[in-house]
Amino acid sequence: MQRELITFEVAGQVFGLDIMAIREIRAWTPTTRLPHVPAYVAGVVNLRGTVLPVVDLAARLGWEPTAPTPRHAIIVTQLGGKSCGLIVDAVSDIVTIDGDTLQQPPTTSGDPIVSFLEGLAAIDERMVMVLNLAALAEDHQAGEAA
Repeated sequence: MQRELITFEVAGQVFGLDIMAIREIRAWTPTTRLPHVPAYVAGVVNLRGTVLPVVDLAARLGWEPTAPTPRHAIIVTQLGGKSCGLIVDAVSDIVTIDGDTLQQPPTTSGDPIVSFLEGLAAIDERMVMVLNLAALAEDHQAGEAA
């Protein structure tokens, strides 16, 4: 079964998300910080009159928090049944993969990012880490902040 993914970069790494989970891609908009939310929640933005929580994907994956610039983008997706924005460095393109080619990430790395991955896909000359939105939503409180 073939799947379409949107690929994007975070901290120099290439990731993919199933295109069906993405509502839209927005240009960077500064966020309004909220008190008492996890450190990876960058804040909220106004999405056509709706308060949209925005997650710093790099921080959520356990890496250094993003210092957003106008070149960054926000991918609006459904996270834990609620709309949520993900800060990414840049959106690349749409790719089609064969579902059978998705490989499990190595479990020996000890990197906490492995628990957020659905699998790895070799596309052209690069390795794309396919994110598991359900895993990102676990222990996720940004939707409750909004």
